[in-house]
Amino acid sequence: SAKCGGCGPGYATPLDAMKGPREEIVYLPCIYRNTGIEKPDYLATVDVDPKSPHYCQVIHRLPMPNLKDELHHSGWNACSSCFGDATKRRNRLILPSLISSRVYVVDVGTDLRAPRIHKIVEPVELFWKGNVANPHTSHCLGSGEILISCLGDPAGNGKGGFILLDGETFEVKGNWENGEKVPPLGYDFWYQPRHNVLISTEWGVPKVLANGFNPADLERGHYGRRINVWDWSTHTYIQAVDLGKDSIPLEIRFLHNPDAAEGFVGCALSGAVHRFYKTEARDWAAEKVIQVPNKKVQGWLLPDMPGLITDILISLDDRFLYFSNWLHGDIRQYDISDTRRPKLVGQVFLGGSIPKGGPVTVVEDKELQCQPEPFVIKGKRVPGGPQMIQLSLDGKRLYVSTSLYSGWDKQFYPDLVKEGSVMLQIDVDTERGGLKVNTNFLVDFGKEPDGPVLAHEIRYPGGDCTSDIWM
Repeated sequence: SAKCGGCGPGYATPLDAMKGPREEIVYLPCIYRNTGIEKPDYLATVDVDPKSPHYCQVIHRLPMPNLKDELHHSGWNACSSCFGDATKRRNRLILPSLISSRVYVVDVGTDLRAPRIHKIVEPVELFWKGNVANPHTSHCLGSGEILISCLGDPAGNGKGGFILLDGETFEVKGNWENGEKVPPLGYDFWYQPRHNVLISTEWGVPKVLANGFNPADLERGHYGRRINVWDWSTHTYIQAVDLGKDSIPLEIRFLHNPDAAEGFVGCALSGAVHRFYKTEARDWAAEKVIQVPNKKVQGWLLPDMPGLITDILISLDDRFLYFSNWLHGDIRQYDISDTRRPKLVGQVFLGGSIPKGGPVTVVEDKELQCQPEPFVIKGKRVPGGPQMIQLSLDGKRLYVSTSLYSGWDKQFYPDLVKEGSVMLQIDVDTERGGLKVNTNFLVDFGKEPDGPVLAHEIRYPGGDCTSDIWM
């Protein structure tokens, strides 16, 4: 946290955050649902300090008291949005469960290296007080409250609503949104108070996507295609921006500069990245600025294989955009100095569905001359593809995990479920651009005490570029 006496958690500006200390530990939710191992999900603490004797090791595990929660994404009770409030501390990790609809509040303030459960918000609280379920993204607000987006209603239908938690007691206060009008689907969100806006995205209908992906559900309209614009001050849903059929917009990121009225959203199925922006008419619009072409393949679910952009982030100086293609197997780095014309400056392949010698044959490829080699590190051939990403504050290290969501992992990468996921680290050239795998870094979640596990999102105790929002 900032060394300024009367300040709250985080940093005064994104550029101040870039000068923060190097990460020494990270937290990852580890999932057993759909693996055949009847154990609860847990929060792993991993040592990422190269000077430590426990480098690349899980040093603590906090099991949840229930089975089959499907821990997924996490957030904080307080972050840089509360920087001006000296009474706030970043000492609780908010850990929603995508399938059970529980929300765990984890105490990381008492012992950073050994988190403990502080409180459990049971699903019935979300059901009764908000008529929402399947919580996904959690962001701390400048008010001290916690805002969580949801995918659906308690019956498993799609519903893009939100739930608000008290930042001290973690009691459910009710819905954040006002009025009857809500989007048909929900997923991720980001807010920007200086432009009086919150924008949310759409994945799919919870009861449809829960156990796997069926292409026929696209035709039935069960997957998302819009980003949804909300008035920040009145909490009302005011506009939908359609990104096209079969787009499935997932992770959304505003530029970190709080004056900026633009950002990027990655579309999983269409393989597109759209820049969204405020227009002169003061509404919002989007334009496609990156397109990952599908590959024509044999030996796979469909004849056309999308990259499947599943995670996206922006460096704290708003200079580079990163995203992962979970199916094609690559991570890309773009220079976004000109936000309308991103320039590819780094790319690395870390597995995926198309390596040489596998079941899939690529018959037409608009980008590659040949199929990539299988990805092997420290003698281990890595199953799955690059998925969740997290960047160090200084922008020089990109951490990567390989599990998307247990129901889809099982379908697309059965070996990943059998062998467990991994965490990797990529060295970033922040001058010219460029990505290179750190061959000394491997956290193998296939070797966990209770059997192989699916590790998902990566968080630093002091905040990071996907959890902190500046006011």
